[in-house]
Amino acid sequence: MKGEVKLGILGGGQLGRMLIQAGLDFNLYTLVLDPDENAPCKDVCHEFFVGSFRDFDTVYEFGKNCDILTIEIEHVNADALEKLEQEGVKVYPDAKTVRTIQDKGLQKEFYKKHAIPSADFRILKDAEELKANTDFLPAFQKLRREGYDGRGVTRLQSEADLGKGFAEPSLLEKLVDFEKEISVIVARNASGQVTAFPVVELSFHPEHNLVDSLFAPANVPYKLQRLAIEIATRVIESFDMVGILAVEMFLTKDGQILVNEVAPRPHNSGHHTIKANYTSQYEQHLRAILNLPLGSTDIQSAAVMLNLLGEPGYDGEAKYEGLQEALTVPGVYIHLYGKKYTRAARKMGHITVLGTDLEEAQQRAESIKNVIKVIA
Repeated sequence: MKGEVKLGILGGGQLGRMLIQAGLDFNLYTLVLDPDENAPCKDVCHEFFVGSFRDFDTVYEFGKNCDILTIEIEHVNADALEKLEQEGVKVYPDAKTVRTIQDKGLQKEFYKKHAIPSADFRILKDAEELKANTDFLPAFQKLRREGYDGRGVTRLQSEADLGKGFAEPSLLEKLVDFEKEISVIVARNASGQVTAFPVVELSFHPEHNLVDSLFAPANVPYKLQRLAIEIATRVIESFDMVGILAVEMFLTKDGQILVNEVAPRPHNSGHHTIKANYTSQYEQHLRAILNLPLGSTDIQSAAVMLNLLGEPGYDGEAKYEGLQEALTVPGVYIHLYGKKYTRAARKMGHITVLGTDLEEAQQRAESIKNVIKVIA
């Protein structure tokens, strides 16, 4: 690895911010592109560019100045990534992988082609096709493109729910009777070395359909943990992907593991690794794209991660209540994302709570989960 590598990051949010924090140890020179002039990465990178990561010319011109280009959001211009690859820029994940994952329909067809277990689905063009497929309900309807953090997803129980449906290209995914939602973060470097982090268990916010908290390690039988890791490994190898991949899965009541969705970047379900594991997901992503040996993913401590969301009813410059009280509890670590403005349910930070075992971590998390509030 040369003395100073120019790493470009498409997206300047909290994932990019934490990636840059890990990158300081590798002497990386970081450039960030984001449409928000106040993005969390603005003050921590070497060069910050305001512009759209969806625009071909903007991404292409930005990427030409980089040795390696990576992403912290998948809704980027894949055509520009492809041209940069052709011109010798190392792009991880590559354009082909990004294109497939950007489109939930292509993503599901990819799983089918590669014999990766996933819920049954149907691809829909418009509202008329939705009406013609009511025999498939109950199901989740998901927009093929642009959905994330619960946006672009709606549950259709019966024909009576069609008014909640989307008219745009989408897919219907059969409702899975699951016991738990779990996630495995897996990494692969350019030499083909693959490592997976231990399985985590996810808890979702009842209203906002995004991760509310997670528990590590997951309370799942060892045999099923091994199966989840095998499946996640098969997914990243099938993509022939370099970097880090979050594989969200359902554990069904009859003991099956089905892939729900993947994200080809650091992910909310790996935040705890900064404190709880020997190697964080951010350091691991950098090791992978720099083609360095991957780090140990072993757990140093059981952990609970709590997302810190903007309180309902507040919209404006962020203020934080309860930090002092929370920090009196052993094993509590606060990570604020540098977002100037808050609004209801906006991800403003996360809290990692460590314990000698999961029960202790959960007790500590319970004692502080309503203490910290983000208001305006």
